[in-house]
Amino acid sequence: MTSLTENEKKSLLILFKDFNSYYNANSLSKKLSISRIGSRKILKKLEKEELLIFKEIGKSIVYKPNMYNDYATDVLSFLLSDEANKFRRWKDEFKEIFKQDRIVMLYGSVLINYSKAKDVDIMIIRKKEESGEIHKIIAERQKFISKKVHAIDISSEEFVKNIMQKEKPILDIVKNAVVLFGQNKYVGLIKNVTTF
Repeated sequence: MTSLTENEKKSLLILFKDFNSYYNANSLSKKLSISRIGSRKILKKLEKEELLIFKEIGKSIVYKPNMYNDYATDVLSFLLSDEANKFRRWKDEFKEIFKQDRIVMLYGSVLINYSKAKDVDIMIIRKKEESGEIHKIIAERQKFISKKVHAIDISSEEFVKNIMQKEKPILDIVKNAVVLFGQNKYVGLIKNVTTF
């Protein structure tokens, strides 16, 4: 894998997670709190590595992850996995939910400060028929977690439909969540809904 700086990794994740927005060098620089020139260098390097594609909209050049490139989607999956490693406690807490074809996401205030969070918010994207099993596991885990677990349990089809309809609550979760499990599958789902 190409060697990426922390700001380059952050840039890729921002553009991937906030796929509903258009980012140029100026808007990305504000998000990263760096200079516009620094942001432009990052975008140009990521474009050269074929990790990003661009489009001209008026006088602005906006960027998106190159979801048509297997290397780029592999890098995104790796970055999501790397981000999840910072939340190992939650990976351990919910590992019983981890199952092939599922995606488990942690979001909300628990990502910022557990002690101040009122609850633990997770979203499980699964096959239609798996809802009952997930609720049993969550109820069992709740016995060992001091804060209320708030779980959104949604099928892959419902998830994609919500994104296509630009449902703000789901888009906010996607923009801010940490994918604890199913990073490859998640990148594949987002690939189907994010294009220029």
